[in-house]
Amino acid sequence: MPWYAWLILIVAIGSIVGGLMMLRDTAKKVPLTEEQLKKVHERNAQADAQDARDR
Repeated sequence: MPWYAWLILIVAIGSIVGGLMMLRDTAKKVPLTEEQLKKVHERNAQADAQDARDR
């Protein structure tokens, strides 16, 4: 491969990795109340039960 193809490949991979690292750094936890957290756990349990029934 010519040198400019390698350069394009390195720039593309670098931008992907850089974007993922920036996304990871800016991620924040969403503060949930106890009631919201309880609802999330209930929905997860229902989804797990539905998956087990469908198997």
